[in-house]
Amino acid sequence: MNINLTLFGQMIAFAVFVAFCMKYVWPAITSIMEERADKIADGLDAADRAMRDLEIAQNKASDQLKEAKQEAAALLEQANKRANQIIEEAKDQARTEGDRLKQSAQAEIEQEVNRAREELRAKVATLALAGAEKILEASIDENANRELVDKLAAQL
Repeated sequence: MNINLTLFGQMIAFAVFVAFCMKYVWPAITSIMEERADKIADGLDAADRAMRDLEIAQNKASDQLKEAKQEAAALLEQANKRANQIIEEAKDQARTEGDRLKQSAQAEIEQEVNRAREELRAKVATLALAGAEKILEASIDENANRELVDKLAAQL
């Protein structure tokens, strides 16, 4: 056996095998590898997009939360102002009602004082007539001396 001829035959068989693989097997393997590389690249791009979207969503959520807190604080402040306003209005109404009741009570007191004065004048006039009768021991005509009694009562 000749080493050269065997070696030459093996080289031809290897060359045919390499040509067959390059023609039929290698394109299929490279296309599968390219598809796989494209899928991996697409997956990585999708993951990057998802991360950016997640970050954007978190920023939006944080901004909305801040806005909601600010709105809640504003509403709370407005409610406190309204409550203070209502309290002040109630105080003003209470003061007004108190003043009105005080004036009413003062008017009622004045009426009572006037009534008491009139009663006192009438009693004093009666007592003055009774005293004058006793002093004079004579009967004084009340109707005839009414003007005099009224003047006396007015002076009192």
